[in-house]
Amino acid sequence: MTKRAILLALVATGALGAAACTPTVRVKVDPINIYAKLDADVRVRLDKEVQSLIQQNPNLF
Repeated sequence: MTKRAILLALVATGALGAAACTPTVRVKVDPINIYAKLDADVRVRLDKEVQSLIQQNPNLF
């Protein structure tokens, strides 16, 4: 074998070895609690109740 063939064999072996050791990435995702809909729903209900009370009692304020 020539030096070139040996060098090529070493490079190929190194490339195969590096490809076999690819890192594994694991991502842990915790659940996200969203309370936006509940908050918006409560505000809409309160707004409707307030409007109703103001219409029933215009001298409140």
